[in-house]
Formats: sequence, C-alpha cells, structure tokens
Amino acid sequence: MESVTTRNGTGVGTAAGGRSGKRVAIVRRLLQLGGRFSVELGIDVDGGEAEVERWFLAATLFGTRIPVTLAERAFRVLDEAGVTVRRARSFSWDDLVALLDEGGYARYDFKTATRLHALCDVLGERFGGRVAAVAEVARTSAELESALDELPGWGPVTVDVFLRELRGVWSAADPALDERARAMASHLGLMGERARGPLERIRSLAAECGADPRDLEAALVRGALAHRRGLDACPGGARCQVLPAR
Repeated sequence: MESVTTRNGTGVGTAAGGRSGKRVAIVRRLLQLGGRFSVELGIDVDGGEAEVERWFLAATLFGTRIPVTLAERAFRVLDEAGVTVRRARSFSWDDLVALLDEGGYARYDFKTATRLHALCDVLGERFGGRVAAVAEVARTSAELESALDELPGWGPVTVDVFLRELRGVWSAADPALDERARAMASHLGLMGERARGPLERIRSLAAECGADPRDLEAALVRGALAHRRGLDACPGGARCQVLPAR
C-alpha cells in the first residue's frame, strides 16, 4: 500500500486509509439523516413475529404515493388503537377510515380500509393469519417476493420497502438494493471503482462504520428523497447539500 508523504518527508498514513477515512466521514454524516424506518417507528423487526406484523402494517402504508411523514403518522394512530393486519376485521370499515383520517391518510382512507380488510382475509385463508408464515412457505427470495406481490394492494414498491428491513431476519429476504439508495451512494462517491455487487458494497461500507447495513440503505434512501430538485442539482460527495454539517 503506497504511503502518502508530505514534502518534508513526514508520513501521514496511506492513500487507501485516506480514502477510507473520507468514506467513513461521509457515511457517518449520512446516517444522521436517520436509519431504518421501522426503528424510527419503534418497531424491532429482530424481536419476533409480533414486531414483524407491526412492520407489515407500516409497509402497507408506506407503499402508497404519500409523504413518509403522513404514512408514519397514520401508522402510529393505527398502532395505538391496536390495529394489525391480522386483527383488521376486528375493526369496522368506518372505524378504520376514521383512524386513517386522524392519521392524515385521508387521500387513501377508503381504499386503504378496504385493503386492510382484504389483507386480513387473505392472511387468514392462506397463511393461518400469520405474516411470518409467508416466509415459512417461501424457499427462495423470488418465491417470497412473488407471494408478497400477490397480496391485495401490494406491489414491487411495498414488497421492497418491507423486505429490505428484514434482511437477516427472514432467510429469503434479500431484495435488490433500492435504486434510490444506489443512486445516492454513487452521488456521494461511495460505490468505488472495483467491480463488486452493490449490496456487498453497502455491507462493506456499513462494516467500516460499525453500522447496520439496513440502516445505511435506509439512510441512502432518505438522502435521495431529500433531494427535492434531484441529485443532478447537487454537487455530491462530501459537498452534498443534504448531508448534515460535519
């Protein structure tokens, strides 16, 4: 490894070490934007089936074209009322609509109340009412994604939102890196020049910083969303305009 030396001959470390230090500094600033959305909502997906069920409800709300803040608020209202997808039929359609309206989810209140009842029915019919059973019958990542994609009102966006925070929890939960995360990582100069898988790169960067790779992926998504005028309007790298100050 080639040493970086000042003009007076004093060594100041290695070139690779300097690049690594810059990457770590950028990643640490990025992580200040926030990590996993589940953690922000007080959900511990590593804590068992009940917590995964809570995240399943949250992901259902996140999958609609609605600001993240409204989806989070709606989840908190439903969660406080004791709503889960498994128990959705315990609440009338009108009750669900009222709770969604209270949470600011008014634009999709009717459709989402209907969807929650439909999801409850499908979970009961196909999976014994257990969200975890979806993973138990899927042998591969493709099978798992297909099973989730077939759920009422779900689709690729909701599936990816749900599964990316279940990496390491469900063995088959391994979706492709979110395109927004990939774009943000490139924008910050974090992807590197070596040919390696993008998810492997994210895991490596997270390890350098002692962070959970799920938090880094979520932070990258948050960073991409924060660029309201688009990534091209920002200088990127350590000068990225959405990164918190050093």
